Amino acid sequence: MRITARAEYAVRAMVELAAVGEHQTLSAEGIASRQGIPRAFLLGILGELRRAGLVASVRGSSGGWKLARPAEAVTLAMVVRAVEGPLAQVSETRPEEAQYQGRAEPLRLVWVALRASIREVLEHVTIDQIAGDTLPEHVLARTRDADAWTSR
Repeated sequence: MRITARAEYAVRAMVELAAVGEHQTLSAEGIASRQGIPRAFLLGILGELRRAGLVASVRGSSGGWKLARPAEAVTLAMVVRAVEGPLAQVSETRPEEAQYQGRAEPLRLVWVALRASIREVLEHVTIDQIAGDTLPEHVLARTRDADAWTSR
């Protein structure tokens, strides 16, 4: 799975908003400078997150951006889907809809299993857990294997 800059920036922006609390706002400039995200790119991402109901914009002198729901109710999967669409696709198709013939037929099962593995992490980690540095044990356990830290 390739995590795009758009998805990574969206998660980082959500973490910054969680860190200030659900009733506080942060300007796009504040988020951008804290995370080193290009402001123009961030504004587009914030718009997508707003359309997905994850953030809200507040007008006025104390305006800016804030979480639209509690950080503990927002998973990484929700954020990634808001800016990228489905978590796993095979040639622009859902894994369960992929069709293969002959010896390649079991490949469909591999793609479905891969999506399930991605969900196991992204649907069970919340923005609140990242902001509070309290990742679930099942996620931390996956990082203890030395192979998890190498690219192949």
